[in-house]
Amino acid sequence: MKLYVCWTTHPGIGGIHGHACGVAHKALVEAGHDPEVVKVRGLGIGPKIFQWETEGRREVEELSGQQVVPVLVTDDGEVITESKRIIEWAESHPATAVA
Repeated sequence: MKLYVCWTTHPGIGGIHGHACGVAHKALVEAGHDPEVVKVRGLGIGPKIFQWETEGRREVEELSGQQVVPVLVTDDGEVITESKRIIEWAESHPATAVA
């Protein structure tokens, strides 16, 4: 699984109201996942003229149709956008222990 983030996986202050990339990463880890973190850097919000486009942002756009992160690509190839939806996915898909 890959988790595309901006610059960091730090959740910031305030739990679910903290930094979107960080709270998504935290939810995945708490559910027992160890996602490959892809830092896309740049800026993917606001009018296109003000966005700082990077190769990583272009990859995210190809996967999801948007440059905004976080974006999760599951091992099954499902693409999930928005931290709230990633958190919901993590809670409903805890990692299973491999014997």
